[in-house]
Amino acid sequence: QLQASGGGLVQAGGSLRLSCAASGRTFSSYGMGWFRQAPGKEREFVAAITASGGATYYRNSVKGRFTISRDSAKNTVYLQMNSLKPEDTAVYYCAATPYLYYNNYAIDSSYDYWGQGTQVTVSS
Repeated sequence: QLQASGGGLVQAGGSLRLSCAASGRTFSSYGMGWFRQAPGKEREFVAAITASGGATYYRNSVKGRFTISRDSAKNTVYLQMNSLKPEDTAVYYCAATPYLYYNNYAIDSSYDYWGQGTQVTVSS
């Protein structure tokens, strides 16, 4: 089970850190991803990290602003979001997959486990 938290309301240019805590199983051997879905839009990939933490992937629009990381000891994945923009407003979901590769990290059907989502609202 994955539990996402840390969302909230922030002004443009501000920062938030999302957390995704795993319970019920150890996700240390799983690749982890963050996706988001804005109202009226399809869910889209945001960032992913391999099980080892040795590789990270980002959608172009968040590169240089967002950072994904993981703490395997705490069974938790983070998404540090800086320089937030109104277009970052969405519900953010974390997800886990046992098979994270360079060619599937952005595909939501690659992920087997999903958290419940946390709302991020960026005001202009």
